[in-house]
Amino acid sequence: MDTEERLRRIRRWLWVVLVGLFLSGVTAFPLEIEVRWLLRALAPLADDLPALVAWVERVHTGLVETGDRHPFMLYGTDWLAFAHLVLAVAFWGPLRDPVRNVWVVQLGMIACAGIVPLALICGPIRDIPWFWTLVDLSFAVGAFPPLWFAYRHIRAIEADTGAPTGPPVSTPRA
Repeated sequence: MDTEERLRRIRRWLWVVLVGLFLSGVTAFPLEIEVRWLLRALAPLADDLPALVAWVERVHTGLVETGDRHPFMLYGTDWLAFAHLVLAVAFWGPLRDPVRNVWVVQLGMIACAGIVPLALICGPIRDIPWFWTLVDLSFAVGAFPPLWFAYRHIRAIEADTGAPTGPPVSTPRA
């Protein structure tokens, strides 16, 4: 496979991650409205999926009560949303020059790996139901493969061209 085809594939995989981060970010702002919509959509399934509907109802109640009594607490989800948007912006570097900015892809893979212990440790501590922990783990499962595919193509380009990855290293002056 030639370098141009590898670059196209890298960029396709990175766009998947970038769009996912962007959507995760913008949808973290209107949480109460979105959870209300989800609750309405799940209402017909209340008899078939009672635990899921009860959980979404609990989350909605928590968001409404927190917003009414302590709106400043929702500022934390605003920062969560902002972090997702910033991470999406970080992937512009690898889109432009994947070999030089391979570290962003590596960081993304490390972040995906970090989701697993976070969800498995903090989920039970925060009384998150197991089925929702699986939803959280799906972010790692969804984002790691495209990053890994992009990473493998970046390394192949590096091997084919002999180009070092990462930013240029300067030598100290005496």
